[in-house]
Amino acid sequence: MLSPDRLAAFAALSFLIIVVPGPSVLFVIGRALAQGRRAALTTVVGNTLGGCVLVVAVALGIGSVVARSAAVFTVLKLAGAAYLVFLGVRAWRERRSPAAVFTGGGAGHGGLRTLWEGFAVGVSNPKTLVFFAAVLPQFADRAQGGVAAQMLLLGLVFNAVALACDSGWGLLAATARGWFATSPRRMSLVGGAGGLAMIGLGVTVAVTGRKD
Repeated sequence: MLSPDRLAAFAALSFLIIVVPGPSVLFVIGRALAQGRRAALTTVVGNTLGGCVLVVAVALGIGSVVARSAAVFTVLKLAGAAYLVFLGVRAWRERRSPAAVFTGGGAGHGGLRTLWEGFAVGVSNPKTLVFFAAVLPQFADRAQGGVAAQMLLLGLVFNAVALACDSGWGLLAATARGWFATSPRRMSLVGGAGGLAMIGLGVTVAVTGRKD
């Protein structure tokens, strides 16, 4: 098993990587501004589930293949970017409907859809994928054996830290959104801002990252 010191060092490094806003964090903030606290936290859960899928993929050796293949990496990155732009455009078009912003088109359906959207962003996050494929394996102690199990444990630590940090970002953004909710005009502005933030994030993800 991994030593406590190794786990603590990995947790500290994970915090430094996660706390800096990347695709998942910015998406959560945009969702909090556009739809509020519940949607933001549901998105965080979806993101975390997507991150768990990436952990399993890396532990099974798939992540390293993606990280080494420019073609596979580019396809994954562009798919995630396109999805972000799609969600941003939809949020922009719905910015003048305050009621729809709060209800999400129905509690059950809206919640599941929000969870799925968060999962899609989390599982296609290039920053997380590269971190898992390039950094996470370095903390596994091969002398102890069970490398795949160790990598799964490290991935759970990363996702636990991400869950806490992303939730904090979402709650902070949702709290700021509350001030805007007292005015339909303000809600229209903040809903549009959230949509534009997601569109800008999608474009950023598409044009950044490895080119080789």
